[in-house]
Amino acid sequence: MAAPAALPVAALAQDNNAEPAQNSEAEPAQNEAAPAESSEAESAQDSETAATQDGDAETVVATVNDQTITLGQMIVMKQSVQDNPQMQDLPDQAMWDVLLDELIRQAAVSASGKETASVRAQLELQRRSALASEAVEGLSQAEPTDEELQASYDKLFADAEPQTEYSAAHILVDSEEKALEVKKKLDDGGEFGELAEEYSTGPSGPNQGDLGWFTADQMVPAFSEAVAAMEAGQISDPIKTDFGWHVIKLNDTRVKEAPKLEEVRDQLVQLVQREKIEGEIERLTSEADIEKTEGIDPTLINKVELLEAE
Repeated sequence: MAAPAALPVAALAQDNNAEPAQNSEAEPAQNEAAPAESSEAESAQDSETAATQDGDAETVVATVNDQTITLGQMIVMKQSVQDNPQMQDLPDQAMWDVLLDELIRQAAVSASGKETASVRAQLELQRRSALASEAVEGLSQAEPTDEELQASYDKLFADAEPQTEYSAAHILVDSEEKALEVKKKLDDGGEFGELAEEYSTGPSGPNQGDLGWFTADQMVPAFSEAVAAMEAGQISDPIKTDFGWHVIKLNDTRVKEAPKLEEVRDQLVQLVQREKIEGEIERLTSEADIEKTEGIDPTLINKVELLEAE
């Protein structure tokens, strides 16, 4: 959405300063009575400006035929474009002009549209969605208490056992023969990373076979069992899995303890808020008076032509 062209203010200013010289003598007498009238006009204008500045969301900022554009609509429109880089740095007046022009165009064009079943359905869905979003937003604003966060933390980590993590690399090939060939080259002093880049068909190959840190349950059983039986720095014999044949090098191991509450506070806040929202949705749904109409043919959902009815 492009900003409107600036008004030629400089040109207007030049025109206003170019008053005919012959009028300068007659002006003083006329202007002597002007202050009182001007003061009254300025006072009325100031009152009108103050009233406008104190407006609420229902304040009308423009009308297009019989449609009103309100301050609330302008604010919502601004919220919808605030992530647009081209709009973020606009000063308020330029933003106001751009948004108002867009809403005016929408209103003018909408007057020529037909209110079909499709339009009515979309409007109702948008209305429900907006109301539901407002309700969810209200719930998400409530900050969980320390007691709620502690309860959530205990539920996740109170009984958590320390886990062993492994740092390893592997070379994945498609046959036992090729895996044995790779293992022999390693035994003869070959560099693991270089051979991984040359032979490995897995996605970690270009990264010298590095798999980073992982726990046993993140790998297939045969792979995890082989790693668990190895010492740091050891290279395995070929191991077969559903992915192919692996030659594994164990780099290191470490024990992963449960994190402290403060380390995961942000995640816990989100978890508690999400659980509250889901619980409230379930409560409201269970308490609602729901009646499902029986006997409607489910294939009707494919008849898009029904939406063309006026």
